[in-house]
Formats: sequence, structure tokens, C-alpha cells
Amino acid sequence: MIKSPSAALPASQPGQRADERDLNRVLKSYFYWTHPRGSVQYDVMVTLILLFIFLTPRVWNYGDSPSQRTGPHHPLVVSWNGTRGVVITVEAADVSIPPGAAERQVKKALRAAIEPVTGDDVFVERWETVTDANGNLAWKVWAHK
Repeated sequence: MIKSPSAALPASQPGQRADERDLNRVLKSYFYWTHPRGSVQYDVMVTLILLFIFLTPRVWNYGDSPSQRTGPHHPLVVSWNGTRGVVITVEAADVSIPPGAAERQVKKALRAAIEPVTGDDVFVERWETVTDANGNLAWKVWAHK
């Protein structure tokens, strides 16, 4: 009696060779982490995980670098508004507002200038230009959270 090659395969996995079954079994054992601690397979998996953790930040850019935006060059003067906000005095040199800018542009530039002190969830209510104690032009900004 002549046996066909498919007769040697188990009924549960028709068409699969023995080496494919062994590879599937090994991959499943690594995926489900079935090896006991201290075995060679366990050590291989731990080594691969540690290599991934320590080597991938050098290869891949995760986009988690600190922002390159710098803060103001002059100190900001912050005082309590008495109600629910603060009054911040910013040197005009630290704010880039073009002459004749629209109100929206001024508000956006002032908000960006005071963010290092107030954080990014601040609302600029109003502002005015003033002269500080040294005679420099400055912006006085009323803001709240």
C-alpha cells in the first residue's frame, strides 16, 4: 500500500509540514511567554526587550525632544489683579508685534510672551503699552485662566 504525503499530516492542520508546525509552536511559546524563568529562551526574550528599550531611541525619532522656544530675555513682572487674574508686564523687546498689527495678532503675540509664566491655558483680557521704571516701552497684560 502506497501512502500519500498528506496521510502523514495530522488531521488538525492539513497541508502543514512538520517544520512549519515546530516554528509555529516556538513562536507561540515566545508570544505567550511560556518558558520558565532562567531558561535560555527566557533570557533571550529579556535580552531582546532590553535591546529594544535601549537602542530604539537612538534609531527612531519619537518626537519627544524639548521645544526649542526660548523664554523672554527680560524678567516679567507679575502682580495679582485682585479679582481672578494677573497683570503681567512684558518688555516690548520680548514681544514681536509688527506696527499696525490687528488686535488678534497682538493678543496672540502677548499670549505667547506670557506663556512661560502662566502656562498655555491663559486668556488675555486686555492690554496697554506703558513705560517701565527704566524708560523702556513695555506691555501691561491683564490675563486669567
